[in-house]
Amino acid sequence: MNHVISSDNGYVSSWYGDISATLVQQLSAIELLICDVDGVFSDGRIYLGNHGEELKAFHTRDGFGIKALLNNNVAVAVITGRRSQLVSERMQALGVQHIFQGCEDKLSVYQQLAQQLALEHKQIACIGDDIPDVAMMQHAGVGIAVNDAHPYVQQQANYVTSLRGGFGAVREVSDLILLSQGKLQLQGGVSL
Repeated sequence: MNHVISSDNGYVSSWYGDISATLVQQLSAIELLICDVDGVFSDGRIYLGNHGEELKAFHTRDGFGIKALLNNNVAVAVITGRRSQLVSERMQALGVQHIFQGCEDKLSVYQQLAQQLALEHKQIACIGDDIPDVAMMQHAGVGIAVNDAHPYVQQQANYVTSLRGGFGAVREVSDLILLSQGKLQLQGGVSL
C-alpha cells in the first residue's frame, strides 16, 4: 500500500494510523461531507424517558470538526432515517444548513442535494454505519464507515475510521479532509 509521508510531522498517522496517498487525493476534492446521525454522531443507542423524551449523546470533538469544516468552506449535511428535534437543534447549533430527517430513501436525498449544490460525486464524502447508508456511500467520491459499523458497511467503504461512532469518528474524518486540503490547523495557528 502506498502510504503518505506528509508534512504533518507524523501527527495524523500517530492519531489515526497510516493514510493512503489515494485517500488523501480523494479527500482533497471534497466540498461536502454527508453524515448519518445514529451510530455516526452518536453511539447508536437511543435513550427513552418515561414520558417519551428521547436522549442522545453527541461528542464535542465531532462538533469542533464540523465547525472546522464549515469554517474552511466544506459544506456539511445530515441525512438520517429517524426524526428528532434533538438532532435539528444540535445540527443548527453547529451551523449545519442541510438537515434531512425521516429519510427512507437516503440515496434520492443525496442525489437531490448533490444537484442542488451542483457537486459531482467525487466532491462528496459520506459517512455511515449501517445498511441504509451503503447506497450513498457507494455513490460518493469517498464512502466512509465508522469503526463499529456493520461489517458489510465496512467492506463497502473506501475508509474505515479508527474511532467509533459517537466517539470522535466525525472529527477524524474532518481532520483527514482538512489535512488533505492543507487546511488542518493546530494550536497557535500551526497548519498541517
